[in-house]
Amino acid sequence: MNKPLVFSLLVAAVAVVAAVPLFTVRAADDAMPTVGQDAPTFTLPSQDGTPISLEQYRGKWVVLYFYPKDMTTGCTIEAHKFQDALPQFDAKNAVILGVSVDTPDSHKEFCTKEGLTFRLLADPEHKVVDAYGSLGHFGPMTIANRNTFLIDPHGKIVKEWTKVDPSVHSEEVQAAIAELKK
Repeated sequence: MNKPLVFSLLVAAVAVVAAVPLFTVRAADDAMPTVGQDAPTFTLPSQDGTPISLEQYRGKWVVLYFYPKDMTTGCTIEAHKFQDALPQFDAKNAVILGVSVDTPDSHKEFCTKEGLTFRLLADPEHKVVDAYGSLGHFGPMTIANRNTFLIDPHGKIVKEWTKVDPSVHSEEVQAAIAELKK
């Protein structure tokens, strides 16, 4: 094969690969629930294997945050920001629940390594991630997209965030709770 043809084929292949998005677009059948809707209920295992249900937190504000992967940079930053603000969330009658497609064992290792004390929920079958329209793909990996749902004490979604900035998100959620409690 001659060099110009090989080069042309290589350029065409790179162009095709560059045109393929790293994150897939959500399908219509796994759309996000919207503000004002009842939050989809669930029960998932936490880092210690204990089943955690949304229903057990009726009467509290629930910060349900989805994140891509244990022990990755952005997810660690986001988890530490929530951990550092736990006293403020407690004072607002709010709980933090993190969800990813990782296993309970992965969550346990992440919590131990990073000193996290709130609940991380394992959804390797993607049931809750799907119910909240937060399933994503990064190259060959299936992950949870970085989305958060604020659920009021009556079980309604009152605020949602997509593609959050992990370094400031905890403060955004606290401000939203304070505003909604007025």
